Amino acid sequence: MLTILGFGMIATFLVLIMLKKMSPIAALVLIPALFCVFVGKGAHLGDYVIKGVGSLAPTAAMLMFAIIYFGVMIDVGLFDPVVRGILRFCKADPMRVVVGTAVLAAIVSLDGDGSTTFMITVSAMYPLYKRLGMSLVVMTGVAAIANGVMNTLPWGGPTARAATALKVDASDIFVPMIPALAVGLVAVLVLSYVLGLRERKRVGHLCLDKVLQPESEPETVLVGAGGPGGAPRTTGGGVGPDASEGDDDGFQGLDSARETLRPKLYWFNALLTVALLTSMIMEWLPIPVLFLIGAALALSVNFPHIPAQKARIAAHADNVVNVSGMVFAAAVFTGVLNGTGMVKHMADWLVGVVPDSMGSHMGLVTGVLSLPLTYFMSNDGFYFGVVPVLAEAGAAHGVSSLEIARASLAGQALHMSSPLVPAVYVLVGMAKVEFGDHTRFTVKWAALTCLVVLGSGILFGIV
Repeated sequence: MLTILGFGMIATFLVLIMLKKMSPIAALVLIPALFCVFVGKGAHLGDYVIKGVGSLAPTAAMLMFAIIYFGVMIDVGLFDPVVRGILRFCKADPMRVVVGTAVLAAIVSLDGDGSTTFMITVSAMYPLYKRLGMSLVVMTGVAAIANGVMNTLPWGGPTARAATALKVDASDIFVPMIPALAVGLVAVLVLSYVLGLRERKRVGHLCLDKVLQPESEPETVLVGAGGPGGAPRTTGGGVGPDASEGDDDGFQGLDSARETLRPKLYWFNALLTVALLTSMIMEWLPIPVLFLIGAALALSVNFPHIPAQKARIAAHADNVVNVSGMVFAAAVFTGVLNGTGMVKHMADWLVGVVPDSMGSHMGLVTGVLSLPLTYFMSNDGFYFGVVPVLAEAGAAHGVSSLEIARASLAGQALHMSSPLVPAVYVLVGMAKVEFGDHTRFTVKWAALTCLVVLGSGILFGIV
């Protein structure tokens, strides 16, 4: 019964948000509360929620101060040269912009943290998508998939969890997987190229000089494909299907006249950001503490007067409230899933349906199961609760723990778009994309990328 209710709760949540019948925050709170009552554990709902909130509170704090930090960096112009450089490299070609999004997300993912990857990628690329009139779900989808492939780095989380759960060395898991992950990155670039060609066909090309004009300039003329009968089309700040109505702030990052610019402090801000990311990778302090200190330093140095600091915090309050609110709402969902035992029953059922004849192919089975399980569960739940069971079953048929560990990484490209991953709410929130739209667009491409990684692992004899 718990298995059915667990899958039913997740399916209900996904259907309602993809059909836009409920907002993600409302769905994350009300649906698990209702199913908790169905399970007969309504009296324990408060305990489940408090436990879930407690486990995600550090994440919410990290996101809150990270948004303020990167928001200030955008305000003071730290990313302006990056945006201009990428735009000139892309030559206002939508295909190059999409490929550039994948490359940027993959490079920034080296810091091992999805939230900062999405903040930096969206900060740099969002203005380009808006001004070119491109689909914003293409940006969020490509960024999430690229980050998912790179999330398998030893310091990214999943590899460390697999190594800890199975008591093996992380390098023994990751190093042999490099060829398969490289193929996965190539697949992401190919996907970006195809999606970029589709965007180029839809919106055409823009004149580079026109694109670089401030947002207040008259409409920009599209040249080439796009308008009825081949006639030129026009675009302001957001004409794509995913552009927010009335939202013309998309290109303000390149407004060279904005009052918040701090050109004399550029190198201070750049060094502060590098130091912050280095500290994260080296794990000198907990990430929430690093961003708290970083945000305080960024505000104090760039805006020494208190009214200016309050103005910067207020300017980014919407993002802070939306993202942190989503994280705490997700705590209700995860709290009920774990507290009622739904997650355990779902995992046990999925493992139990594997026939004995597949025992010698437990690497393949683990890789395939990693797609739905890492989407419907947290990485902690999957790697510490399910992977050891799969490894034990594999050991009975001569399959090593290392093969199981490597196969378990295959689903990460899909995991990064899971509603249980706080970072995805940073991505869709900053990009002003509906979570349901992102899910509907991304899941199929992410699942395909996961299968490419798994297939490559099998082909190379890694899994």
